[in-house]
This record gives sequence, C-alpha cells and structure tokens, in this order.
Amino acid sequence: MAWFLLFVAGLLEVAWALGLKASEGFSRPLPSIFTIVAMVGSFYLLAQAMKVLPVGTAYAIWVGIGAIGTVLLGILIYGDSASPLRLLSLVLILAGLVGLKLAA
Repeated sequence: MAWFLLFVAGLLEVAWALGLKASEGFSRPLPSIFTIVAMVGSFYLLAQAMKVLPVGTAYAIWVGIGAIGTVLLGILIYGDSASPLRLLSLVLILAGLVGLKLAA
C-alpha cells in the first residue's frame, strides 16, 4: 500500500508542478487553488508512505516520478524540448528509480 501511496503522491507532484505554470505565479484563482490542493495531497501521501518506506528511497522516487512526469507532460502540453540528451537523461533517472526500488 505504501508504494501505491507514493506513486499517487508522485502523480500529484506532477499535477502541482504543471499547476504552477497554469496559475501564472498564483495570479489565476482556479489554477492556484488546484495547485495548492495538489501540493497538500502530494505531501500528505508522501508522509504516509514514509511511515513504512525508507526516507531516502521514498523521497527520491517521489521526486523522480514528479520530474519524469513533468518533463514528459511539458514536452506534450507546452512544447518543451525533446532533445535526445533530455530523453536520455529521463531514462537515466528512471534507471536510478528502478535501482532504488529493487534495493529497498
């Protein structure tokens, strides 16, 4: 269950990262509220997962899910660069996350 909570927390991290952009510096009310709710939910679920999982592993995987998801959606939604080096970097992050999961 802790791994599931951590995964959802990571997805919420992606949501609030994209929400930050949509909120335009918290100047737009609805995206700002969405962002804050996603932040609170993400941190709460991360804290619940950390009751069981090692802190370093849980935090790294949470950040990794957020980073990979945000980069991929940034490419798809906002037209961010999808250069080979950026994509290779995502693969390396994913490899590190898999290694941390296997070692936990």
